[in-house]
Amino acid sequence: MAWSQDEERMLAQIERHLVDEDPRLVARLESFNERVRRSEESERRRAAKADGEQPPNRRPRRSTVIIVISWLLIATLVATLLVLVLRHEAAALAF
Repeated sequence: MAWSQDEERMLAQIERHLVDEDPRLVARLESFNERVRRSEESERRRAAKADGEQPPNRRPRRSTVIIVISWLLIATLVATLLVLVLRHEAAALAF
């Protein structure tokens, strides 16, 4: 059922007053709405997977990218240190 223009105007006015009066409550409600949206999205993906459909592609989260890059840097550092140690031991054995 569509709302009338008066109802929409009144709701917009209430929203403006709420933002002015209690911005912390507004932030909490927005956070809640975001969590609900994510939950619904994951449920849709699960349902699509159960039906045999391909779930839509999504980008990895920023934290996942940071973790992967960190592990790659650590692996590179360990490999570099191993190469340096092995070269040093090989040079010591050559003398």
